Amino acid sequence: MALYEHVFLARQDVSSQQVEALVEQYKGVIEANGGKVGRVEHWGLKSLTYRINKNRKAHYALMDIDAPSDALKEMERQMRFNEDILRFMTVSVEAHEEGPSAMLQKRERDDRPRGGDRDRGPRRPREDRE
Repeated sequence: MALYEHVFLARQDVSSQQVEALVEQYKGVIEANGGKVGRVEHWGLKSLTYRINKNRKAHYALMDIDAPSDALKEMERQMRFNEDILRFMTVSVEAHEEGPSAMLQKRERDDRPRGGDRDRGPRRPREDRE
């Protein structure tokens, strides 16, 4: 069986629970066709670079898949018919990454306090600064 990373974008007006239900639905399709799904990550609601079907934001989700190509084709076929899925992309990989993906690492890095927020003390009046 081949290894894949699959990312899909769901409409902005679906809830997080509905996105999780979509993941479970497509996970069932993969498992019914002899594959298995490893890591599943929800990247949350993010802004799109450009509008897709009148949506400015989308829910992003990543799935690590180990399945035959027929299982993947069936999942993608079903995604084409689902109006809640805006876009999807599947990439074949040599090995799945361990730990969180780059998107989750970026989110953790962004949550840290920034160095520019430190207290620099009181400011002097402008005429005293020469």
